[in-house]
Amino acid sequence: MLIKLSRSSECKASEITPESIYLSRRALMGGSLAALALGALPGRVGAAEVSRYADVQAGHAPAWFADKLAAAHWQAVTVKDEAITPFKDATHYNNFYEFGPDKGDPAANGESLKTEPWSVVVDGEVGKPGRYALEDFVKPYQLEERIYRLRCVEAWSMVIPWLGFPLAQILKQVEPTSRARYVRFETLKDPERMPGQRSGFALIDWPYREGLRLDEAMHPLAILAVGMYGRELPNQNGAPLRLVVPWKYGFKSIKSIVRISLVAEQPGTTWQGLAPDEYGFYANVNPTVDHPRWSQARERRLPSGLFSPNVRETQMFNGYADEVASLYAGLDLRKNY
Repeated sequence: MLIKLSRSSECKASEITPESIYLSRRALMGGSLAALALGALPGRVGAAEVSRYADVQAGHAPAWFADKLAAAHWQAVTVKDEAITPFKDATHYNNFYEFGPDKGDPAANGESLKTEPWSVVVDGEVGKPGRYALEDFVKPYQLEERIYRLRCVEAWSMVIPWLGFPLAQILKQVEPTSRARYVRFETLKDPERMPGQRSGFALIDWPYREGLRLDEAMHPLAILAVGMYGRELPNQNGAPLRLVVPWKYGFKSIKSIVRISLVAEQPGTTWQGLAPDEYGFYANVNPTVDHPRWSQARERRLPSGLFSPNVRETQMFNGYADEVASLYAGLDLRKNY
């Protein structure tokens, strides 16, 4: 499905991706042919053989992913005049507290996560509840590459090429009832493989929980991602299934999803429960509403350093105001932060 977005989304590949990151046309064709050939093989295939991006660490994509990759819609949505964040930064600077509190902990500890087999429970106010094997859950949908800005509430940001499909497609398939007004998401709870969940210092009541209003979840920019940088998701980035809501702070984009529930009442969410004066339910990127301990008016785009801080002004709704502002018409965004 091609989503036509104005201003923030129309550009050529050369405008958004440094030449050192993006492969040549010949390499792209070779990668596509490799995906077609390897997609028919059983088992798992190396991500390096099917990736469109240079300097991407090899993964171990399941066969169903390689099958879908061959027919992916590349650059279905892009951003204008912004370089894609290097893969190493995107995969080694993460918040995923299930694996530890430091930015490097998810990459260091994430290999212990077992992502096959994986299933997703859909329940609540739906006509078709059930437990779905991941490969069956995603089978009906074409993968799309969505190059989105990612803005963390901690005031750092990235630009990441995700691979996924609109969340709305799943929601329509499970047939929400007339009582469904919100969507609740839940992350895997597995203390054996997620060391952060067994830490005595963690304040989080596991499993991690997040939520959206139903109209937010149905918006075409909201996606469920199964890959990034032309390969499957690394564990530290939320494998094998995560939410991406680009106009909201990153903590809304819940990782390693095992349950999607449609509910009538606004669900409790993890960070809102821990610190409601700091992390609201909506979590829309808003430069005029500061975090109680720091300003949100500016952000630090990765990569950055002491002598090249790469600081820029924060955009309302993370630059997606033209597409999503109408969702909040009449809502006081200083109170509903």
